[in-house]
Amino acid sequence: MRRVALLAVSLMLSISLFAQNKSNKNWFNQDPQSDGIWGLSTEKAYQEFKLEENGKPKIVVAVIDAGTDIDHEDLKSMLWVNKNEIADNNIDDDKNGYIDDVNGWNFIGGKEKNVGEDTYESTRLVAMLENKSNRTADEEALYQNALKLYSASLKETEEQAKQLKDILDAIQNALKKTGKPNPSLDEVKAIEAKSKEEKLGKQILQYVVQTGGMLNSPIMKSLKEGQEQIQNMLDYNLNKKFDPRNLVGDNYNDNKEIGYGNNRVNGPKADHGTHVAGIIAADRTNNKGMMGICQMAEIMTVRCVPDGDERDKDVANAIRYAADNGAKVVNMSFGKKISPYTAIVQEAILYAQSKDVLLIHAAGNDAANLESEVFYPQGYLAATAFNFSHWIEVGAMSAKEGKGRVASFSNYGKTHVDVFAPGVDIYSCVPGSEYKSQNGTSMAAPMVCGVAAVVRQNYPNLTAAQTKQIILMSAIPCTEKVLIPGTKKKTKLAKISRTGGIANLYAALLLAEKVSKGEVKLP
Repeated sequence: MRRVALLAVSLMLSISLFAQNKSNKNWFNQDPQSDGIWGLSTEKAYQEFKLEENGKPKIVVAVIDAGTDIDHEDLKSMLWVNKNEIADNNIDDDKNGYIDDVNGWNFIGGKEKNVGEDTYESTRLVAMLENKSNRTADEEALYQNALKLYSASLKETEEQAKQLKDILDAIQNALKKTGKPNPSLDEVKAIEAKSKEEKLGKQILQYVVQTGGMLNSPIMKSLKEGQEQIQNMLDYNLNKKFDPRNLVGDNYNDNKEIGYGNNRVNGPKADHGTHVAGIIAADRTNNKGMMGICQMAEIMTVRCVPDGDERDKDVANAIRYAADNGAKVVNMSFGKKISPYTAIVQEAILYAQSKDVLLIHAAGNDAANLESEVFYPQGYLAATAFNFSHWIEVGAMSAKEGKGRVASFSNYGKTHVDVFAPGVDIYSCVPGSEYKSQNGTSMAAPMVCGVAAVVRQNYPNLTAAQTKQIILMSAIPCTEKVLIPGTKKKTKLAKISRTGGIANLYAALLLAEKVSKGEVKLP
């Protein structure tokens, strides 16, 4: 689930970013010491370890997400190709259960159409159970939990819709006072504003004019995107009457079913997955756009995340598909607060462990403490709180120093978030061979995924569990006092994560080298 933040906060953050000198587009690849920017030290690692074309086989990295633009100029040379499958012959040549899966698989598509929008899990459960008169005790508990989440989401979204309307109305009222469709800064400053609403409209319109005007300002673009997203949430995500699953054509109640879906891995809404894939492996050698972290990666696209909540059956199948088809690292930048069939997902997670696959998961963007709030899928067995040895949970940090180091939206947790990584103002690929900066733990997880891919590609003798240990042990300690997300309290990073550190590629490679040579024994 990718929610919009409270609009007032989001708008002020946007204005603040545009008013400052924005961090450079490659900041997440830079080095804390030589560059003075707390990135992953990617460039330093490439220079000192000579990582390009090292003679070892490329590593397959699965991106389980909303789809990837496989024609993107920065990604088309970095794709996984199923060499055992003949394209477009409508035959399952490799007999893996999926026909013509050349670049991956799409679990939320059917013969004719793909699922774009879907409901939230809480919406689905409320719709399914609210009119059932003889609910079992388990169903009743599930229903009450879903109803609580659904009601809170609906209330928040309706409040955001009103708030956004008020902001846009204030801008339009200020615009009318200038008598111009695209006024100058002096014309806006000349507006006479008396009420609180008039002053707000004037202030925002000034920022709009300063950042490109009504036609080109990224602030106006952000507001319009927010308006579209909120309307989608009301029309689809929170609409109990909406159900697009018939497009897929599977037996939804059969959790053991495989082979459904299609091979069109880009899907209708591939912005998120394309951005994630670019962070991991955008071509570093073509002098286009941006540079990903792992030049020797092949991106396998596994689509199961709609604009809404992913479904447990699809997540479980996506993990198994990646594991069965050669992925050694998997990125999962998605999650939700309720999971009715979590057991089948955890079975798939354990299956990936048996295949020596490292799973990287985004911690979520609710500024929540995962010690007390649940976010699925989980990197531990709920009954025992045993953390999986092949799972890394990632929080987001920014380029800011001091208390602003941790992203204000990032989930956190002393025992449930392993490490932090860059996740604010991250420039990467979007469909149509375009590029865009985005924020989220969704961006931080592929940072760690990229680090893991480089480590495993260069040291293929290391297991998934060893690679996790290396990434966590080599994380650069952050001793600054940081703000706990969603609060005004300051603390050390070690109080809100397992390592108290920020992932670093160069440091991970140094440790991996010593472990491979037997100079360091992992616990």
